[in-house]
Amino acid sequence: MKYLFAMITAALTFGFTTASYAQSTAMSTEELQTYCKGSDDSFVTCEIYGQAVYDTYLVFSQHNKAPKFICIVQPAPSRKEVIQEYVAWADANAKYAKDPAADSILRFLGGRFPCESSGK
Repeated sequence: MKYLFAMITAALTFGFTTASYAQSTAMSTEELQTYCKGSDDSFVTCEIYGQAVYDTYLVFSQHNKAPKFICIVQPAPSRKEVIQEYVAWADANAKYAKDPAADSILRFLGGRFPCESSGK
């Protein structure tokens, strides 16, 4: 499993870096917000990035490698609704604008969909 997580992380890092190899910083919350507020083409980037972060969280937490803190109860809201809520949350929490987008996504999801107990 360690290798699977490493491969997923590497794929995400490689897939979402810019063409400039000198840049080694992660996508910021501010940058992701631009994609999430944009046209259909850039909105797809927002959807893919957000889903990749959440999927990575699921894989890692399902194998007890990290405590579970996001518990989405079914029926869940649509992906578009959640993204709109994330954008509003990021606007209201500008202190995270320069932080990695993956961090702010997990912060948002943990607050929006908290687990009832840390044992889930």
